[in-house]
Amino acid sequence: MRKAFYAAGFAALLMTSTASAQTLNVATAGDQNMVDYIKDYLGPLFEKQHPGVKVVAVGTGPGDGGSQKIYEKLEAQNKASAPADFDVVVIHQKAAGTMVQEKLLKKYRDELPTGKLVTRDTATNSLGTDVSGYVMPMFHSQTAIAYNPDLIKEPPNSYVELRDWVKKNPKQFGYNGIKGGMSGVAFVTGWVAAFAGDEAKLEKGPYDAATKASWDKAMADLKEFNKNVVITPGNAGTLDMLNRGEIAMGPVWVDMFYSWKAEGKLPPNMRLKLVSPGMPGQPMYYAIPEKTAQNKLAAEFVALATSPDVQAEGIVKRFNWYPGIDAKNLEGKLDQAVWNQLFADIPPDALAANGKPFPIGPYFNDILETYEKKVAN
Repeated sequence: MRKAFYAAGFAALLMTSTASAQTLNVATAGDQNMVDYIKDYLGPLFEKQHPGVKVVAVGTGPGDGGSQKIYEKLEAQNKASAPADFDVVVIHQKAAGTMVQEKLLKKYRDELPTGKLVTRDTATNSLGTDVSGYVMPMFHSQTAIAYNPDLIKEPPNSYVELRDWVKKNPKQFGYNGIKGGMSGVAFVTGWVAAFAGDEAKLEKGPYDAATKASWDKAMADLKEFNKNVVITPGNAGTLDMLNRGEIAMGPVWVDMFYSWKAEGKLPPNMRLKLVSPGMPGQPMYYAIPEKTAQNKLAAEFVALATSPDVQAEGIVKRFNWYPGIDAKNLEGKLDQAVWNQLFADIPPDALAANGKPFPIGPYFNDILETYEKKVAN
């Protein structure tokens, strides 16, 4: 099956390469909107600036599975001492760490004119792996607490304040546990980081299996907390209950939140709060395979893709994602209405301070396992 996928899926890409004087091949994991973004917006923009160059985009599928397919292709070509079929890849955090460790990616970010515009930890640390210089964030998705200001005049600023607020306002906060969607998972991992201590170790390692024994108090408190909350049916379920007024507050994905507002599926006055010490989100990365034959062209493509103008128009305005570069670099690039929509509630300094990565893989798995054993039961 895998051989058939490569034979069919990548043959077309390679055939296109030979038909043009110069072709830049971009492989992207993620949903179809990722392919469409490159094919319909970013590719034509790059081609306009580089006459005679054709950008060809191919999608490898959503989620970590899409990044895994890119990894498998690069790994196979590396073992065969063959040049890479791809010049630029768009990948998730988990795959990026593996590819860096196996020397499948080029260290290029420090040479980019836009490389200095990103300072978040996710540009250097990918779920515990040092990826400094090997990746450039395309965008950051982010979770935050959505709330109804008609019902909550002064929203909690921290997990501690939220815990106390829920005691006084039972059944007004809702989240989807850990099985209904990643907004709930993000809330739980943020809870452990806030109440179990050693947040930096969760994000960067090293992993110690004994650490989860120190989470007992935090998990017991979360079990008590859950007695006063509503467990929603999923990411969309939390938003839907907020829309109907069945809950007043709950964790959401920021891009989903703004998309729902734009579609009239949430009251226009709904707002967001990124509580301290932080809630997780995750980036998608641009990377360049070690064995690409087009280093310079690939770097120029990523530089364009991460320039303030493109980040403002392509990432923020089109998708309601947070930019891959630090948001302060977009000031003046967006009209005030768009800037206010995305950054009025969570300004760039708050995003830089409280936008966190998910824990490294082993701790992430331990948190979910411990939740099932000590909170859900």
